[in-house]
Amino acid sequence: MPEFKIQHITRYTYDGKVRDSANQVILFPITDVNQEVLKHDLTITGNPVVDTHVDYYGNEVGSFTYLEPHNQLIINSEVLVVTHAKELPAESLSAQEQWQKLASLQNIVPYIDFLMHEYFEALPELLAAIDKEKQAGDTPYRTALRFCDYVYRNFEYLPGVTTVETTLKEVWKLKAGVCQDFAHILILMLRLLNIPARYVSGYICPNHNGMRGEGATHAWAEVYLPEYGWLGIDPTNNCVANETHVRLAVGRNFSDCSPVKGVYKGTSGHLLEVKVSVEYRDQPSSEPTDEIDSNNFIKAAEAPEFTTNSYQRYKEAILLQQQQQQQQQ
Repeated sequence: MPEFKIQHITRYTYDGKVRDSANQVILFPITDVNQEVLKHDLTITGNPVVDTHVDYYGNEVGSFTYLEPHNQLIINSEVLVVTHAKELPAESLSAQEQWQKLASLQNIVPYIDFLMHEYFEALPELLAAIDKEKQAGDTPYRTALRFCDYVYRNFEYLPGVTTVETTLKEVWKLKAGVCQDFAHILILMLRLLNIPARYVSGYICPNHNGMRGEGATHAWAEVYLPEYGWLGIDPTNNCVANETHVRLAVGRNFSDCSPVKGVYKGTSGHLLEVKVSVEYRDQPSSEPTDEIDSNNFIKAAEAPEFTTNSYQRYKEAILLQQQQQQQQQ
């Protein structure tokens, strides 16, 4: 039952004075039987009022507007959270029974959102890789672990070679990327296997084993398993996401879980930087202050803007699913 201290600072620096900055933040850790938030302090430049609501996926989302002219905006989230280990699937049902139960979810909300395939230009290559890797007789759980291992073995962890705007086709061609890319590739593969899969944003906490992404923002996948529920799997580290993973939000992909995004009036030139620290609660550290240390910020990319609306993207996904079904006939 580890307890973690997490500080997540987002800093926008603008080329000139801007105003009417309207923002959305998803910086509120999920609370359930496996994760308990003991304390959460959220401070924002100008001390605006933050209105919160729960979105379609169950995430707590905050919204605020900073009206006054400013050339910098800092969002500082400090969390104290305790996590509890989750028991792994017992798999009392046969593989056939489990696949039949998954098949019955194909047209049921909310699973339909987590089974829909995103547009992917290299689909034939991906399907060939799936056919080669999958094993007859595997349960959905074993299949998820098998493809988690596949992504871990076949994709190189290389920070800086991709951004949030990098397409799945580019990641597939590079065979490299970071946690977000690993999660997106794994999710697509599992959905093509008719296993509901969703994207998870959060933090991976120190466990002194040198895990990739340790002590920083992180992303992984969750799969829905019959008679069990949602299980987190981390292809970046080839492991089950358990008590060392702190969940912020879940969704179809990164755009549903972006920690901070917004708009403003003024100069278009701006820089987005992020700094994250994660420690055990009993780890010695200096007391927090009101001043933000300017060191160790990392330049961050922002959530991409879609060139099509959600309905068009939905129609593209339906067409892609129909093409894939025809190929399997």
